Amino acid sequence: MNNKKFLLYGANGYTGVLIAKLASYYGLQPTLAGRNEKAILALAKELQLPYQIVDLADTNTLHSILSEFSVVLHAAGPFQITAKPMIEACLATQTHYLDITGEIPVFEMAKRFNEVAIQAKIMLMPGVGFDVVPTDCMALFLSKKLPDANLLQLAFASVGGGLSHGTATTMVMGLGEGGAIRENGKIKSTPLGHKGRWVNFSVEPDKNKNLFTMTIPWGDISTAFFTTGIPNIETYTGIAPKIFKMLRWQKAFNWILKTSFVRNYALKKINAKPAGPSDEARATGSSMIWGMVHNEHGKTFQATMSVKDGYTLTAHSSLLVAKKVLEGNFKPGFQTPAAVYGEDLIMEVPDTKRTPAFEG
Repeated sequence: MNNKKFLLYGANGYTGVLIAKLASYYGLQPTLAGRNEKAILALAKELQLPYQIVDLADTNTLHSILSEFSVVLHAAGPFQITAKPMIEACLATQTHYLDITGEIPVFEMAKRFNEVAIQAKIMLMPGVGFDVVPTDCMALFLSKKLPDANLLQLAFASVGGGLSHGTATTMVMGLGEGGAIRENGKIKSTPLGHKGRWVNFSVEPDKNKNLFTMTIPWGDISTAFFTTGIPNIETYTGIAPKIFKMLRWQKAFNWILKTSFVRNYALKKINAKPAGPSDEARATGSSMIWGMVHNEHGKTFQATMSVKDGYTLTAHSSLLVAKKVLEGNFKPGFQTPAAVYGEDLIMEVPDTKRTPAFEG
């Protein structure tokens, strides 16, 4: 098959459009796909790209389309709803599956298809975007510095930018659901923000960029264990300390947050806003990554990283991985980005800076 062509499903979404527009930078030509015919047609006309209209529920048509491609990059969330039917279709058509999720249940679901994917000689790699490429690479980078690590802590924070409709919708679906950590190799439910800590995200020596962070159920709770084997994992994100204090009361109101009334109200507010951050906001935005590993003797290593804003990084990293798979660089079965492509995969994304790992 042509090693430049792949199917981009959900191409009309905010991140899908960014991927479609950047594809030529990597010498790739996506076929735009989705169920919104009007939006897909408009984008295909603008970018002069081929397109296909198909709903994930239309299994026969989906199989017919996928059979023409060796790779699909799935960008249509919420992935807890859309990932499984696309994965099943990929297994049926022997099409490599990539997506940009950061949802723990999606990674865990995809793992269950590992043996079937190996038999089909295809790779299933969810999380080829900001969720979880930078943190997955950081996890492997640090684990190699301390091979006997038994605790991994990862944190990220964003400067500028904003949320797309897709990201915000996924967050709404998680209202009232709490958090998660990995403890002794098992995923454990916890209250959202059950821990907080200050993190110095600076990538410049002798400078401080201290931000407060709290625990959230980031995808690395699933993926970093696969990548590194470290049995205890916590993931944090930057947040204002006063909001962290307010979240202490959330548990009492979780039942309200889970109601359809609250979630539908939140979705209505999301849909009334722009699809995502403007080009200017993304250009001035950035993201910061921090990681630390510990062993049972108290030894630690940590490092920091600065990268592009989450949406721009997702466009770059997803296309980097798609190009590698199209060129035959893949490993069958369920995989994570750093496990296949190494801790320096993130360094292939423009404007990435990472400090050397240091003790303490």
